[in-house]
Amino acid sequence: MVRLPAMFVICILAIPLLPALGSEPPSTPVPTVGVTAASHLVGSGGHSYLDVRTEEEFNKGHVENSLNEKNTKFIEQVALHYDKEDNIIVGCLSGVRSELASADLIAAGFKNVKNMEGGYMAWLENGLAVNKPLVHEEL
Repeated sequence: MVRLPAMFVICILAIPLLPALGSEPPSTPVPTVGVTAASHLVGSGGHSYLDVRTEEEFNKGHVENSLNEKNTKFIEQVALHYDKEDNIIVGCLSGVRSELASADLIAAGFKNVKNMEGGYMAWLENGLAVNKPLVHEEL
């Protein structure tokens, strides 16, 4: 068995975090909600879930009835689906991108935005329901 140096493994595991490294923390305070509370808020119908992960990440599984937005015209695209008074929970894979997206939404005038702490990984760790693609076994 080949053993990989620990630093190499750490570097490989850190690759998904690279897009967030160049980003400064938001200057606007971002309200945060835990995944269990987010699940209850979304499940009650009073809040919508906005997923800012990549399309590939989203297609592997996502929170039920979530909207996936991740493009360069982010604010304009979100405004097509939500009013500035709507209650929106924003999530990503780990909570970093969604915090930045939440700050952008708040700065653009969206009033009721919350970042979901821990992101989709925390959602899964808490055993909350997700939509995943069906995998068909070959006969």
